[in-house]
Amino acid sequence: MSRYEVLRHFADSWGLAFLVGVFLLAVWRALRPSAASQMEEARMIPLRDEDPAQ
Repeated sequence: MSRYEVLRHFADSWGLAFLVGVFLLAVWRALRPSAASQMEEARMIPLRDEDPAQ
């Protein structure tokens, strides 16, 4: 096996597992009960009536 094939195999298997883990961590962080106030505040950002020129 060439070096490329070894790295490609590693990225295909462990890279996918790593990215799935990062995704699950992000979902867990956003949906945990203690983050409800942060998510409520972030949800309202587009609706704020602020002048962007300031």
